[in-house]
Amino acid sequence: MNNVQWLDEVKFNEQGLIPAIAQHHQTGRVLMVAWMNREALTLTAEKNQAVYFSRSRNKLWHKGEESGHFQTVYEIRLDCDADVIILQIEQ
Repeated sequence: MNNVQWLDEVKFNEQGLIPAIAQHHQTGRVLMVAWMNREALTLTAEKNQAVYFSRSRNKLWHKGEESGHFQTVYEIRLDCDADVIILQIEQ
């Protein structure tokens, strides 16, 4: 399945956003919950690094660009309803 088909399955809300759960790829521990728009999700898939959408700043937010705590993405999953993203990451 190519990226475009996969992205078309994602059910974004009225604001064009979807919640994203960042989970440690080995322990399963939830590290954070954030929001993504289509562009953030596309960049995350391309870079294998988490990019979120900051609602407070109304812009894309590459996790780690300020803190240095980048999130390497091992897998991107959709929940069964396709309205939540689950990222398997290492921070």
